[in-house]
Amino acid sequence: MRVGVPKEIKNHEYRIGLTPAGVRELVAAGHQVLVETQGGAAIGFDDAQYVEAGAEIAADAEAVFAGSELIVKVKEPQPEECKRLRSDQTLFTYLHLAPDPEQTKLLLASGATCIAYETVTGPNHSLPLLAPMSEVAGRMSVQEAAQCLEKSKGGSGVLLGGVPGVEAGKVLVLGGGVVGLNAARMALGLGADVTLLDRSLPRLRQIDELYDGRIKTLYSTTDAIESQLKIADAVIGAVLIPGASAPKLVTRKMLGLMKPGSVLVDVAIDQGGCFETSHATTHQDPTYVVDGIIHYCVANMPGGVARTSTQALTNATLPFVLNIANKGAEAAMSADAHLLNGLNIYRGVLTVEAVAEAQGLNYVAPADALKHGGLQVSA
Repeated sequence: MRVGVPKEIKNHEYRIGLTPAGVRELVAAGHQVLVETQGGAAIGFDDAQYVEAGAEIAADAEAVFAGSELIVKVKEPQPEECKRLRSDQTLFTYLHLAPDPEQTKLLLASGATCIAYETVTGPNHSLPLLAPMSEVAGRMSVQEAAQCLEKSKGGSGVLLGGVPGVEAGKVLVLGGGVVGLNAARMALGLGADVTLLDRSLPRLRQIDELYDGRIKTLYSTTDAIESQLKIADAVIGAVLIPGASAPKLVTRKMLGLMKPGSVLVDVAIDQGGCFETSHATTHQDPTYVVDGIIHYCVANMPGGVARTSTQALTNATLPFVLNIANKGAEAAMSADAHLLNGLNIYRGVLTVEAVAEAQGLNYVAPADALKHGGLQVSA
C-alpha cells in the first residue's frame, strides 16, 4: 500500500504522522511511504532521515494526496486538505467532528474512509490513541496555567508551589480521566494544593488510594464546582465524552465566583470546550480574558512539545497503521472491533451517533456501513 504523510498546516502544528522509525517498519513490511518535504524538520526529523528509512520525499501536499491510498496525519484535515481526498482513500488522524460541522460536511462529500484516532477503542473502554496526547496535554495544562498566573502575563501573581510561610496555589481539576490525572500529578509535583472532581466513585477511590489523600477528591456536582471556583487559582477542564461535544461545566455567570487573575485551561476545547466562555486559540495567541479570568484554550496543546508528542503518538498509532496497510482498511476494521469503533465517516456516510445527534445528520452504524458499502446505505 502507498502511505502518504503530509506536513501539518494548522497554526503552530509541528507534529507529523510518522517518524523515520515508523517509516522503516512500513517499508520492511513491503509498503511504500511518501512524506512531504520538511514535514518533520521542525522537530528534528529531516528529509535525509526519512530517505534513509526508505521513504520517498514529495515536493508538496498535493503530490502526497495524489499518490497515496492511506493518508496518515495528526490534526484534523483543514478545508484544503479535505478537498484533496478521494473516495478510494483512507484518512487516519484525529478528527474531533462533533463541534466542527464544516469538516464533517467536507469529509462526507469527499467519499473517503475516515478513521479517527480519538474514537479507536481498547480493552476496558480505553482510548489508546487518545491517551498519549491526553497525557501530554494534561501535563502541559499545569505548566501553562503556572505561566499564565504570573503577573507579567496578566495573572494574579500566585506561585503554584508557594514557598515556606506562604500557602501554595490551589488547582482544581475537572475530570479524573487520563488528562485529569496527569494534570493533578503535575500540579502535585509542583507543590500545589490539588482538588480533583469526577462523577465516578470508583475512579475517585482509585485516585485517593494511589495518592494517599494528597490529591483531594470530590464528587462532581454544580455545588461542588461553584464552591471550589471561589478558592481556585487555576482550573483545568479535563472532561471527555468520546466522540461527542464536551459538557459545559463552568458557565459565564460562575466566572463571577472566581478571583481576578485566575486561570482556566480548557483541555476539552477540541470537543467544543467545557467552559461556556471557551473558544479555540492557537500557540501564537493562546490566551484571552473574560470577566477578569484568563482563558487558555489552545486546540492543539501537545503541538507545543511536538517532538515528544510525535514520538508518543506514533508509538500508539503505528500498529494500527501497519494493520490497515497490510490488510486494507475494510478488512482491518472487519477483523478488529476496536479499529472499527474508530470509523467516523465511510464513503459519504456518518458512522458516529454522537456527531449525528450534535449536527442533525443521519447516522449508520459502522458495521452496517461497511456491509453495504457506505453510499449504498439508505438514510
